[in-house]
Amino acid sequence: MPTLVTIPARRGKAAYVKQGQIIKVINTHGDQVVDTWAFNAGDLKEFMTMEHTRPHILKIIPVVGDAMLTNKRRPILTFLEDTSGGIHDTIISACDRYRYTFLGVEGYHDNCTDNLHAAMHEIGLEAPETPSPLNLFMNIPVRPDHTLSFEPPVSTPGSYVALRAEMDLVIAFSACPQDVLPINGVGHMPTEAHFTVEA
Repeated sequence: MPTLVTIPARRGKAAYVKQGQIIKVINTHGDQVVDTWAFNAGDLKEFMTMEHTRPHILKIIPVVGDAMLTNKRRPILTFLEDTSGGIHDTIISACDRYRYTFLGVEGYHDNCTDNLHAAMHEIGLEAPETPSPLNLFMNIPVRPDHTLSFEPPVSTPGSYVALRAEMDLVIAFSACPQDVLPINGVGHMPTEAHFTVEA
């Protein structure tokens, strides 16, 4: 039985994953956005990017069967299962301290950028930068007039995404601490999420 690993509310977590292993990301309470990054374990300067993936899959939301690409245009993660309603985001960058200042927050606010780097440090690594993440369960609809909006997730408690590692990699997550906009549900506070790594 794979070990269930907690991504603490408002915090990050990272882990080593071998090629061929399956990462299951679980939206435990149903409304939590999970920013997701993947780095080549042998060369952290090669990492999953949304900018390289979108022209490959020709869509802004990946579906089962789609491969996410690195900045060297190599597959790094493939969507195998999705029970969450299939709404994710590849457009929005990771939140950071500057974003919360822009949103009117005074003082420090937990953020996904810092969570990524803290999670990598926890396993003895240094992320070379903060790539634009795969925002699992995040709902950013594009309207007919080409504008965007921040909406609550459509995922349900216990729903999940299963991803296959296409190379030895480091996976990193942030249980997004956004509590100004409704991306973690209207009136909901950020919660923990979970993941497993299966052979």
